[in-house]
Amino acid sequence: MQKGEDNARYGLLIDYEYCTNCHTCEVACKKELGLKPGEYGIKVLEDGPRQNPSGKWEWSYLPVPTSLCNLCEKRVAEGRKPTCVHHCQSGIMYYGPVEELAKKLAEKPKMVLYSK
Repeated sequence: MQKGEDNARYGLLIDYEYCTNCHTCEVACKKELGLKPGEYGIKVLEDGPRQNPSGKWEWSYLPVPTSLCNLCEKRVAEGRKPTCVHHCQSGIMYYGPVEELAKKLAEKPKMVLYSK
């Protein structure tokens, strides 16, 4: 939640098309939440390489919030972005009201919206 906006539901929108597998979101999250080795608030998964029926090869990286993700409630209460969004090297993560983020979903096919 942003400062002064307590009635809206907030979420995290991730555009998978341009994730480069840098793991910056994982590292920033682990540090922010003080997570132990093997614990993740967000985890980057890999899908591929694989060849689809048309012959095109696909290889995707998928940042996925886990049950330990709290959308950085302390940072957000201070008016800052969640640390994964702030540190994302590709700029593929967005935080905001679910209603606004849902509008962006129509723009591209490889986007996913997470909310708490």
